[in-house]
Amino acid sequence: MKKRLLLLDAYALIYRAYYAFINRPMRNSKGLNTSAIYGFIRATLDAIKKFEPTHVAVAFDVSGKTFRNDIYPEYKAQREETPEDIKTSVPIIKNLLEAFNIPIIEKEGFEADDIIGTIATKANPDEFEVIMMTPDKDYGQLLRDNVIMAKPARSGNDMEIVTAKEFCEKYDIQKPEQFIDILALWGDVSDNIKGVNKVGEKTAAKLISQYGSIDNLLQNIDKLSPSQKKNFEEARDLIPLNKKLVSIVTDIDLKLDIDNDLKVSPPKTEELIPLLEELEFRTLLKEFGASKRKEQGQYVQGSLFDMPANKPERPTFNLKTIDDFDVDYRIAKSRDDRAKLIDELKQCQEFAFDTETTGLDPISAELVGLSFAIKTNKAWWVSVPKNQDEAKSIVQEFAEVFANHNIGKIGQNIKFDMQVLLNYDIEIKGKLFDTMLAHYLLEPDARHNLDYLSEIYLNYKPISIEELIGKKGKSQGNMRNVDPELITRYACEDADLAYQLKQVLFEKLQGQGLTELYFKLEEPLIEVLTHMERNGVTLDSQSLKEYGEMLSKQLVELEKEIRNMAGVPDLNISSPKQLGEVLFDKLKIATDAKLTKTKQYSTNEEELQKYIDKHPIVSKILEFRGIKKLLSTYIETLPLLVNKKTGKIHTSFNQAVASTGRLSSNNPNLQNIPIRDENGREIRKAFIPSSEEHLLLSADYSQIELRLMAHMSNDQIMLEAFEKGEDIHAATAAKIFKVPLNEVTREQRSKAKTANFGMIYGISAFGLSQRLGISRTEAKELIDGYFDTYKGVKAYMDQCVAEARERGFVETIFGRKRFLPDINSNNQVVRGLAERNAINAPIQGSAADIIKMAMINVHREIISRKLKSKMIIQVHDELVFDVYKPELDEVKEVVKRCMEGAASLKVPLEVDMGIGNNWLEAH
Repeated sequence: MKKRLLLLDAYALIYRAYYAFINRPMRNSKGLNTSAIYGFIRATLDAIKKFEPTHVAVAFDVSGKTFRNDIYPEYKAQREETPEDIKTSVPIIKNLLEAFNIPIIEKEGFEADDIIGTIATKANPDEFEVIMMTPDKDYGQLLRDNVIMAKPARSGNDMEIVTAKEFCEKYDIQKPEQFIDILALWGDVSDNIKGVNKVGEKTAAKLISQYGSIDNLLQNIDKLSPSQKKNFEEARDLIPLNKKLVSIVTDIDLKLDIDNDLKVSPPKTEELIPLLEELEFRTLLKEFGASKRKEQGQYVQGSLFDMPANKPERPTFNLKTIDDFDVDYRIAKSRDDRAKLIDELKQCQEFAFDTETTGLDPISAELVGLSFAIKTNKAWWVSVPKNQDEAKSIVQEFAEVFANHNIGKIGQNIKFDMQVLLNYDIEIKGKLFDTMLAHYLLEPDARHNLDYLSEIYLNYKPISIEELIGKKGKSQGNMRNVDPELITRYACEDADLAYQLKQVLFEKLQGQGLTELYFKLEEPLIEVLTHMERNGVTLDSQSLKEYGEMLSKQLVELEKEIRNMAGVPDLNISSPKQLGEVLFDKLKIATDAKLTKTKQYSTNEEELQKYIDKHPIVSKILEFRGIKKLLSTYIETLPLLVNKKTGKIHTSFNQAVASTGRLSSNNPNLQNIPIRDENGREIRKAFIPSSEEHLLLSADYSQIELRLMAHMSNDQIMLEAFEKGEDIHAATAAKIFKVPLNEVTREQRSKAKTANFGMIYGISAFGLSQRLGISRTEAKELIDGYFDTYKGVKAYMDQCVAEARERGFVETIFGRKRFLPDINSNNQVVRGLAERNAINAPIQGSAADIIKMAMINVHREIISRKLKSKMIIQVHDELVFDVYKPELDEVKEVVKRCMEGAASLKVPLEVDMGIGNNWLEAH
């Protein structure tokens, strides 16, 4: 049996990992960007698991010039500066590889592909199978019967394996080495290698397929078209240089014994574990922690993933556990015990509490018990019986202390606990400190769960719930069946940790100047969302079912129509492969169709939109997909979410997810219910008032982000347009296109609207051209015209970026911070993303803060006036109310006043309102 050698191209994989996380980078508690480190190591370990190599090595480029720079000084001269986070990551990656016992190979003057090319070539084909792990197509020239290429997984797709045969078929060549000639003609923009003028990948491949080699092609140059011949004559001296530059070297003197030096060995766990802990790679710690020995011993020989012969009972990292502390966790078994606990709670300025329940749906979950912490390492457990009358009686004993305004309450995701306690008629009052929300304000892009916070701030590893009820799934147990001693330790620990975390996080909020934002917006919003979720939304399941039946019939008709257009009676429209072949091979709607990694035609929505005018079948396919998505995502799913206990849908509003400060929702995601297309609007019809005595009221901020742009930029022309109550998009169009306001065309207004909203997101000329379907030149002219009109907007955007560079963050009008660690990066792509966030975050975040303020004020008035009407939905800039008809005028006045008065801006906040017997009518 052959040995298997895995060779990894370090920098190609590092860059790929880094950019995969560019929009939401991973950072540890010390602020280190660990995206590239984690992504690279994960890809490496996944490859080792998949291929089970007997030998492995990672090849690195050496900084500085290579032999290619000597023969061509402009080689890679235009390359962007390496992002600082990658520069920081590489030494750490090398340390990790050494700890994993994976050999690192590098050679001054050469690149990683030369090292891999040399090793792959020198590996005896009778002894070794070789796998080159890289996303770089240039490695195709090295493929042989015993050498394959593995492209790392991407966007949910599996790792792609490329053999010599498949590679040759793709380029229609006889042997992989011919790819060198293709590259020499084609050139490589990323390496600053200029190819033959007007010769791209397809043309280069076609010519080499036809003539076999560059030499033969140049001997037959007269057979080319006059323009092509001219281009090749001009490039005749360039081509040999290109060939040297793109050829991977296969004979470097590496002084390497492949069989002995690259053999897979077990990791050096004594070095590995501290590194993983420092980086906070908990998943990897779980995988490799079990191989940390309490005592020195021999490892089982073989795979990197082999564990020691004697495994410890549980992984022991440097984190403390409950066993390291003398905790005072007590069970309140009797009424007297509970009375003693309640008395202690009444004496506290604040206490932490947690609920243990039978499930995660707060509306239907039953309490198993309550835990309370009153100081560090001191907590109580109160068991709640299954009998609901007995349970309610016990929980009611705590009603007074929960309702005490003078005692602060601490919890982790406290909204869930408040919801559960409402099942027992318990209202929680007083200041609330939610450790999850506090951390969200401090680190909006990080994780906020209790385990993570405990590990990074307390150096403590909590008891896993899996130790009590098993892993998630059908076989997972129920908290009610857990041994009393175990559940006491677990539940008391949760309350205790929340109490300890509050002390740490509150100090950090103060240090960052975020306490006012927390207590003004996030803390009072907890109660608002608790009640909104509790109120729920009534769904007309019957009308939804009828509409679904109608759409299903429409789908059948569309399927027939598409099959007739395609001329394929049994076409599976849901098969991208079949669809691509019909569109591009049979109907030939385009000759430049994009291919996926698996060499199929790409038929995703973005691609198909490009060809919507090429053939009527395209719009029908998009319509088919849209209807199918509506059916599966909403029409078939929404009725399943109706709570059997209440008969309503109870969505969950998430306060600590979006880094901008916006709320999100799930089960269902109300933010994504379509409104623009006719079929999607019908979904909103199914959201109805709670009874015939009620109506739905929708209140929507009018162009709030543009009003914020006017306010924050202080642009006089934009301010004036809003003050006059002009249509801002028409006013913008009139200024940009230099026409009177009453002569603005619909098309001009549409372009101006796209530009208006595009500016908020720091849109580029390329982005605007894509969005409007116009040339980049025309888009640039539009942007130039926009900035020429709104000079204050341009100045504001520049100011946002400059302040972010100086301070490292930007702020909303309420003081919410968005940290931008990449704002000073030397890499243009990375810096550009941070600059766009610097412009967008203050505006989008301020819009989020304003509607939160409005929700708090509306809720308070509804409660104080003891109205029967309820706030039930929040989506983007819109609030929806279930209004008791006799209260309609009063509610409209309250909502309008509270929403328009949520912030004082230089332009008026305006709210559009509508009423109806369903959400669509009201909107």
